[in-house]
Amino acid sequence: MLLDLRLKRTPRATLPDGFSWVQWDNSVLLKHAAVKYACFREEPDAAIFRSLQSAEGCRRLLHDIARHRGFLPGTTWMIRRSSGEFGPATMCGTIQGIRNDSQQGAIQNVGILPGFRGLGLGRALLLKSLSGFRLEGLTRVYLEVTATNHAALALYQSVGFEIVDMRYRPVVGEHVGAGSHNVRDEAVVVQPR
Repeated sequence: MLLDLRLKRTPRATLPDGFSWVQWDNSVLLKHAAVKYACFREEPDAAIFRSLQSAEGCRRLLHDIARHRGFLPGTTWMIRRSSGEFGPATMCGTIQGIRNDSQQGAIQNVGILPGFRGLGLGRALLLKSLSGFRLEGLTRVYLEVTATNHAALALYQSVGFEIVDMRYRPVVGEHVGAGSHNVRDEAVVVQPR
């Protein structure tokens, strides 16, 4: 999916009471990886992207993203729920962004822990990251989403992303059982409208 930031104004990212932003620095890499794993380990994405199938895979993925020459710290955030009546402080959402070789922004994995979905945190992460891409001077941002993730597709389209391509990736790992390398799932490439 693709979004053209020149054509679409995005609202300011806001969080519900009791939640706060955690800005990127190298000291939070392992926390990003742990949150990413917790967000995706039971999701269809883990059957498509091998790195999401294990905590170690998520650590390697975050390390690779942070070392990428186009890594953009201003597009990379976590959300933290403050301690209080609902329990201890918890990191509950993550997003990362890079500039690709075509000078487009690329969102890497929007993830919200299952117990925190439906609160608007995914939208907030997406808007916060898009603001960072805009500040970097990028005009186009894209992302990929699993075609069966209807909630994510609806979110991205509501912000202005448009479907521009369909890609097919082999499904791997224990999520689909033995012989799964012959099974394929669709990934939608989304970009802003």
